[in-house]
Amino acid sequence: MNAAPVAEHAARQQWIGVLAQAGSAELKRHEAALRDTEYQLIRAPEIGMTLVRGRMGGTGAPFNIGEMSVTRCVVRLADGRTGYSYLAGRDKAHAELAALADAHLQGTQQARWMSELIEPMARAQASRRAAKDAETAATKVEFFTLVRGED
Repeated sequence: MNAAPVAEHAARQQWIGVLAQAGSAELKRHEAALRDTEYQLIRAPEIGMTLVRGRMGGTGAPFNIGEMSVTRCVVRLADGRTGYSYLAGRDKAHAELAALADAHLQGTQQARWMSELIEPMARAQASRRAAKDAETAATKVEFFTLVRGED
């Protein structure tokens, strides 16, 4: 199997994940640039539900946790590139901007979009995740058992 398509696929997965987890305000800062091209909505932003599943202990038997709202959108730029987005929640504007960003990232200006859009958002997300991990680690409780001597 050719390594180039695999690498492209992995890169796209990464940026779609960043776009889905971005704050709506982060994408709105780039709205003018993202919309500065002709495009059509193939699937207008729509809200739906999806089933969320978990596993006992992370590796055990699967079970249904419940349902959550998701928003999806598909756009096609004038040059034929198609962008997709699926994100948690009910934000149609965010879904449309994320789909536009996905379409732009598949073009010849990918490096520009990566440096101006995806990389700053990924750094911000990593920073937020590290702060939350540190806050969570501060509440960790270690349990231990003292062995009592028996005569």
